[in-house]
Amino acid sequence: MFENAETPILVLDRERLLANAERMQQRAKALGITLRPHFKTSKSVNVAEIATAGRRSTLTVSTLKEAEALAEAGYDDLLYAVGITPNKFARVADIQARTGKQVILCVDSIEMARAVVAALPQAPVMIEVDCGEHRGGIASRAPEMIDIARALGEQFRGIMTHAGHSYTTDQIDRVKEIADAEASAACEATELLRAEGISVDTVSIGSTPTVLYADNLEGITELRAGIYLFWDLAQFGRGMCALDDIAMSVLTTVIGHNRSAGVLTLDAGALAMSKDIGAQTFLPDAGYGWLCNADTMEPTGLRIDVVHQEHGTVKVRNEEDFERHPIGSTVRVLPNHACLTAAGGYGCYHVTNGEIWPRVDGW
Repeated sequence: MFENAETPILVLDRERLLANAERMQQRAKALGITLRPHFKTSKSVNVAEIATAGRRSTLTVSTLKEAEALAEAGYDDLLYAVGITPNKFARVADIQARTGKQVILCVDSIEMARAVVAALPQAPVMIEVDCGEHRGGIASRAPEMIDIARALGEQFRGIMTHAGHSYTTDQIDRVKEIADAEASAACEATELLRAEGISVDTVSIGSTPTVLYADNLEGITELRAGIYLFWDLAQFGRGMCALDDIAMSVLTTVIGHNRSAGVLTLDAGALAMSKDIGAQTFLPDAGYGWLCNADTMEPTGLRIDVVHQEHGTVKVRNEEDFERHPIGSTVRVLPNHACLTAAGGYGCYHVTNGEIWPRVDGW
């Protein structure tokens, strides 16, 4: 597979991707809640089609370039889940005018609410609630919640929150606690607004772990998640997925043997794999990614131990490892953090069925 490919390249296992997408679709269906897949990991219209089961709407994006690509591809109802600011108003207006597709914005201040209404009077807007991560949003019962919703008027769509701190634990019981707090925060904000006579159409939550393990999602209308499509070693180390669920890998070539130092070198370094070491929190031997057989995907027992810009250094266990991995041979590396590895400038995915799927990189 991928013979004579110029490495490093980003490989996407189509069958694993399909299975991952189907599992989350069935989870949302069983809950009776709309799934709004997140585009930030895949950044691929081809993946979006699988994630939405062919439905050309209801996706989450993290950049306006993602929103633009999806809108141009015919996707509608796109939630830009990053706080909007005035320097991006013109681009939002352009995307909506050219494509006729809807980009939903989010705010967490009265200043931005008023600015959006003045500059983008047709744009629907969500209010972001902080459910414990303290990255963005306001407290669920903050009095300014009412002021923001009223300032938005008919443009107000609903409430959104994100429990990104669910990634800080490998204990399922703790994930469930965070999931409960996430849903509670969204519902508390909704109740506060409805008590003031303000209509709340959408109550949106999501992180892959909390969507998978939440016990009570009463009152929630929408689920957002993204890493479940690809998975990675960080999620594997926390028990969120199996090793053979990981759908993305990096094909890399052995470019050198340093027998005196006991290392072999790959052409996948910091730019190809990223310097994210978050997987090591719950998987101490993750290194910068696990080496697998290029065809079978069986782990070799080796890892990338050190990364330079274009070089990955692998400590061997014995002389036989040099023989198993001759110069010019290839391996596939499972990433620590799929989102950041994929963002390394590859531009496309080489899919296991022989197709090449473009990526949408940049902002």
